[in-house]
Formats: sequence, C-alpha cells, structure tokens
Amino acid sequence: MIYSDFKDLRLSKLGFGAMRLPLQEDGKTIDASAVSGMVAYAMEHGINYFDTAFPYHAGFSEIVLGEALKAYPRDSWYLADKFPGHQHHLGMTPAEVFEQQLQKCGVDYFDFYLLHNVCENSLDNYMDPSKGIVDYFVEQRRLGRIKHLGFSSHANLGALEEFLNSPYGAQMEFCQIQLNYLDWTLQNAREKCGLIRSKGLPIWVMEPLRGGRLSSLGDEADAALKALRPDESVSAWAFRWLQSVPGVTVILSGMSNLEQMVDNVHSFEAERPLSAAEEAALLDAVAPLRSRVPCTACRYCCDGCPMELDIPMLIAAYNDLSLGFNFTPVMRLEALPEDKRPSACLACGACAEICPQHIPIPDVLAELAERYDSMPKWSDICRQRAEEAAKLNKND
Repeated sequence: MIYSDFKDLRLSKLGFGAMRLPLQEDGKTIDASAVSGMVAYAMEHGINYFDTAFPYHAGFSEIVLGEALKAYPRDSWYLADKFPGHQHHLGMTPAEVFEQQLQKCGVDYFDFYLLHNVCENSLDNYMDPSKGIVDYFVEQRRLGRIKHLGFSSHANLGALEEFLNSPYGAQMEFCQIQLNYLDWTLQNAREKCGLIRSKGLPIWVMEPLRGGRLSSLGDEADAALKALRPDESVSAWAFRWLQSVPGVTVILSGMSNLEQMVDNVHSFEAERPLSAAEEAALLDAVAPLRSRVPCTACRYCCDGCPMELDIPMLIAAYNDLSLGFNFTPVMRLEALPEDKRPSACLACGACAEICPQHIPIPDVLAELAERYDSMPKWSDICRQRAEEAAKLNKND
C-alpha cells in the first residue's frame, strides 16, 4: 500500500468511501456482511482511512461502517465523518448532529471531520456567525473529539476561494474536491488544486472514477489503454494519473463490492506513474467525453447577449450533464438567478452568429434548460435526505 504523510500520521493513499456500499437484493438495505468482508480485506491490505457522512445511505452508512470497524483496534484505523451543513432543511444543531454521529459510529472521537460540501448553495449557511457551525467544530477539535478538521466542496472556483480566504477557511486543515483526469479541465479542477495548494492545504480526492464513468471509456478506448498496460484495469489509469498530481494525500473510492476493492488495492500496491506517452493516450481516449460541444470559452458570445448570460459556463454544464447526472453542474445552475439560467435565453441568435466554432448556442441552451428542468434539484435532494436521516434518528 502506498502511504502519505499528514502531520504526524501515515495515511493510506487509498481510502474506503462508504457512499456506495453493497446492497441486499431489495436494492436499498446495506449488505452488512459484505461490508464487513470488504473492511477485512481493506485492513489486511493496508487501507487505514474510512470515510462516511450523515446522509449516506439515508443515515445507515455510519452505523454499518462503524459496526464493521469495531472488530479492529481503534488505533489501527482513521474514521472521517461530515457535518451536513449543505442540507438547510435538517432542523438540527451542529451539536445534535455531531452527538448522533459519534453514537451511530460507536466512537468517542473522529480522526477527521469535514464540513460537507461547502459550495455556492451552502456558503452563507456555513459562514453565518449566528449559527456558529465552524466555531462549534473548532471547539470540538480543541476538546479532542475531532482530531483534524477540513471540508469537502463541489464549489466553483470563486466560491471556493471566498471560503478559503475567510476566517473560517483559515481553520481548515485539508480540502476534499472532485478530482479526476476528466474534471481536470471540465470542472476547473486544475485551478482548484492550485488554489488549495497556495493555502498550504493537502488535497483529498473524491469521485476519482466519476461514479464509475471512468471505469470504461468505450470498447476502442479501453482496448487502447489495455494494450499499453495489459495488467491493469481502465480504472487503474485514473488512479495512476491522480498519484502524480502534486498535493494529493488521500484518494477516496466509493467501492461497492469486493471485486472493485481488490482491483483498486492493486493500483495502490506501488506507484507506477504514467509516462508522457501514456498520459497523452489517456487524454486522447477521454477527449470525446470532455467536449461534446466544442466551446473554447473565447466569450465572444457573451458580449452581445441581451440577457448577459455566462454562455461558456452554461455550455460547460451542458457537456458535464451529457455524461449523465452529476451534482456539480446541477448545483451550479440552481445557484444562478432565474434570469441567468439557460431558460432565460431569448433565442435571438446573436451568440451563434459570432461563435468561431459555429455552435448553435440557442439550441444547446434550450436542450440544457429542458434537461435541468427534468432533473432532481440539489435543494430537493438535501430536503429528502434530511427527512430520511431525521426519521432514522427518531426511530433510534
């Protein structure tokens, strides 16, 4: 197992994320026996970092993971949990959530604790002094009930910078972002990494495989990568790429079965960085996914838009959603004022006339508006998860 140094700790580079745990035949209930088997394999092969969160699996992830970890000495593993401050409808104080999390996980302290998804939609909530969210967790760190405090974020670069530059951001010890070779440019992860490193913070990675989307790039692309590295899976290429990104300390993988864990562990037995030729081959393989609409963000289209829409940003969201449902672009669109969303486009065509790439921009925005309207909204998802978690806590 490859390890990273964090302060006085030695963390496994691969972390076990408990957001996509194996399920029983009903497709809803966590298969606790399978989770125990995966935890056993993880411990045997050097994984010592385990990550869960209040809303994962409607609140049951914390319980099942905590139960599985009880079989091992407390000082042999590190547990991370998160405060759901992005769920505005929770109706619970930080103290109420935190005490329940400790109880559910069966621990007296968390090795790592995160503010969950600090983004455009939740920034005001986290930074509201009257709510005292960050202050509460800073105090828990002082008391030793949290060993290390950080945050996760799907925010755009501006919101991420605003938080990091605030007094609350100054209290953070690490930052967890969505990072993979596709989102390096698609979601400006390159710039986010640069910002985080400029603040002296190490980077934790979530969605290294983009929810499994990068486990297969298509028959032709998969065959090309397998020809270069016959002994490694397509998923392994994503991990090898990440292992070379400066500042990356922990890479979380939401493994759903033992087969995935075995394959992922193999990718972290030793460092095998991609050569320049291999990285070029990987980027060629993923190119069709990155730019369904070939916008270069020249912004000529923005100058004459009567609604002053950020058209390149909207097209980036379109390209992102073309790969399947993803929280980040939906959150970004939901955070926009009504008159800046794709549905505000007047279809005047001024943008298309000036576009050097000859993109039919009004058609793209109309399709994006239709997709957005049909997708679940982040606020609705938060409300639903809050209700599920509250129901579980009430039953407890």
